[in-house]
Amino acid sequence: MSNVKLAVIFYSMGGTNYQLAQWAEEGAKEAGAEVKVLKVEELAPQSIIDRNEVWKATVEATKDVPIATSDDIEWADAIIFSVPTRFGNMPSQMKQFLDIQGGLWASGKTINKVVSAMTSAQNPHGGQEATILSLYTSMMHWGAIIATPGYTDPVIFGSGGNPYGTSVTVGQDGKMIEDVEATVKHQAKRTVTVAEWVKKGTQ
Repeated sequence: MSNVKLAVIFYSMGGTNYQLAQWAEEGAKEAGAEVKVLKVEELAPQSIIDRNEVWKATVEATKDVPIATSDDIEWADAIIFSVPTRFGNMPSQMKQFLDIQGGLWASGKTINKVVSAMTSAQNPHGGQEATILSLYTSMMHWGAIIATPGYTDPVIFGSGGNPYGTSVTVGQDGKMIEDVEATVKHQAKRTVTVAEWVKKGTQ
């Protein structure tokens, strides 16, 4: 049984990254981790959300998911982020969440957190790698330890081959084009494993 505590923190407008977060939870639990699935706070006005049926449905589907806080970051040994691309960057909702963690960062409480990231876009070259790297840039400032999937398992190649983190293409119908469930679970298990190594090394 792992003693790793994992926070899976997502932002999802169309439901894809919520699904990725749920698969990450399953994979991490299979590895024995204690897992919290959390969302970041929505910043868009309700009037805008109400005009988009898919977005509105996702807000409804995730209404009972707790909103991530600084306490969750402090609690976690490891964090997996799951976000859609926004012009090659993370969404503003996730950026704000990271930006308000200055108190934790200043007190050294983000140091040695093991982190990994996943993303989605509407076409195969829609900024997935840049989005993940934008998250990892912040994590370098945190003093976190980035655990990428690399090419540590053949499932990586079967789902698009992104070594930075799982990325998926979402069609106009809202469905994922690549089958990434196994890749997400592998990434989650690898993140938990690296976190175990770090915890053993600091005890």
